[in-house]
Amino acid sequence: MLITLVPRLNRPRLLGRVAPYVVDVSPGARDLLDWRARDPLPVLTATVGPAVATITALLAGIRGADDQLAARLRQAGDATETRRFRARQLMWALLGVGGGGALAVTWSLFAPAPLALQLLIVVVSGAIAFLAPEWLLQFRARGRLRRMTEELPTLLEFLTLSLSAGEGIFDAVRRVSRLSSGELASELRGVVGDVAAGIPFATSLTTLGRDLRLDPLSRLIDQLTAALDRGSPLVDVLRAQAQDCRDHAKRELIESAGRKEIAMLLPLVFLILPTTIVIAIYPGIAVLRLAV
Repeated sequence: MLITLVPRLNRPRLLGRVAPYVVDVSPGARDLLDWRARDPLPVLTATVGPAVATITALLAGIRGADDQLAARLRQAGDATETRRFRARQLMWALLGVGGGGALAVTWSLFAPAPLALQLLIVVVSGAIAFLAPEWLLQFRARGRLRRMTEELPTLLEFLTLSLSAGEGIFDAVRRVSRLSSGELASELRGVVGDVAAGIPFATSLTTLGRDLRLDPLSRLIDQLTAALDRGSPLVDVLRAQAQDCRDHAKRELIESAGRKEIAMLLPLVFLILPTTIVIAIYPGIAVLRLAV
């Protein structure tokens, strides 16, 4: 296998040279390129692949449907397939089990430990390592959706300005996506690319709202598609949606402050108040000691 990977011996065939140019119209070319990207060692993959596929299917059944994971990946802007993500979780779980086993063996060498405790360390390490990629994915997805929510009012104002200047809605979206930066602008560039590929503008927007599952963006797309169907003025619709997004951000900020009110008291009670008491009492104690 190592010898076949030498560049001089592993010369590309005609099929491999032609596949990148017909990948858009040929399923066989896509399968060939995807197989090359995932399977650098065909013998190892053919041997271990079925077992890994079975285990990843069982893990998918335990952790929930793949459509939820696909939605999380889409919200996080990650192009990884659900099967590859489950395989990555399995790899991290195996590494966690190995690390937990090494920790348990090292502990038993220096101090006697019950077997049940050692097994518990191994199981907990494997479970944490298995769940860590999913937690990280949820964190990335929430952060990206939050950034999109913050960017939405500004992009709506730019769209309103472009429409007021006489541009059409698609031209305005294309201009804003080209001149802007950020997560939402990149998603709009994807919409522009879909329209250039022949997908209707309203269909592309609806697909974007369904994939991201962002409430302010979904409301905007619903109002925008309804206005396009009815022929209503788009400027008023976008201006109202921008104001609605800003009001939604204010409400979320107030609700977040209400939820974190107790958490904000922790530094006051455990840090500032004891420091104040020490500063107020310590000089008096020092003076009393000098007087004695």
